[in-house]
Amino acid sequence: MTSDDYCQTRAAQSGSDFHYSLLNLPLAQRQTLTAIQAFYCETTQIMVECRDRGVAHAKLDWWRAELGRLFAGKPQHPVTNVLQPQLAAFNLPEEYFREILDGVAMDLDYDAYPRFAELTLYLHRLGSTPALLTAEILGYQDRRATPRFAHEAGVALLLFERLYEVRQHAQHGRFYLPEDEMRRFGVQPGDLLAAQTTDRVRALFTFQAERIADYQHRALAALPENDRYTQCSLLIRLELAQALLAEIAEDGYRLLEQRISLTPLRKLWLAWRLRRRERHRYRHPAAT
Repeated sequence: MTSDDYCQTRAAQSGSDFHYSLLNLPLAQRQTLTAIQAFYCETTQIMVECRDRGVAHAKLDWWRAELGRLFAGKPQHPVTNVLQPQLAAFNLPEEYFREILDGVAMDLDYDAYPRFAELTLYLHRLGSTPALLTAEILGYQDRRATPRFAHEAGVALLLFERLYEVRQHAQHGRFYLPEDEMRRFGVQPGDLLAAQTTDRVRALFTFQAERIADYQHRALAALPENDRYTQCSLLIRLELAQALLAEIAEDGYRLLEQRISLTPLRKLWLAWRLRRRERHRYRHPAAT
């Protein structure tokens, strides 16, 4: 198995949202984005794969050392082997990768957050930072507005993922819904383990969905017209998350009882439609 094959298997399996976000991209961008996603998957899975915190921290320390080797031109891992030739080509700063590892460390050290304010650093590290790396690889002209788009989009995507996987995380003793918001809606941690969505839980989930929608709106409002087409991959991921969130809302936010998903065909259609729309918008700006 080549290093590229390893990254593809780890990060871009057919049917995933990430897979559809890569449609029609040039090979270099596609390979680099896949390697970034593989790095994210490798490191964030440490928490899941290692029950012993000491072992988990040791693996995280190995990745910190591997980043040093990567930026010294001597990577050892298949993921970093793919990344190394692309660092300069796509202006990928070392601090972004270290921010992701710092986010993983938060997952190892914290299992709940008192308020949303305490959660924002985590959202920046594991949500915004990967999106900022994606924006760099895709390319943009506006050095202020487009990074802001990526920052807000990354938060929206991570908040959605944490809501979507709320029961799974609760089963592992991890809670990403702020404790003060859970108290406001009268929801106890144990309520997220039950296979029943009560009215209180539904109200809590609705509140979280509204926050996600707000971040999505802020992201789209920040994205300048001349960078929309180049940032299609992030737009596709937002579109797929928004479509699935709408399905979840229509089903009454029954996230504790069943797992709703979009079919691969619908994902393909949504991704293709968005890219076609943005291509037309790019080629015919007077028509928008």
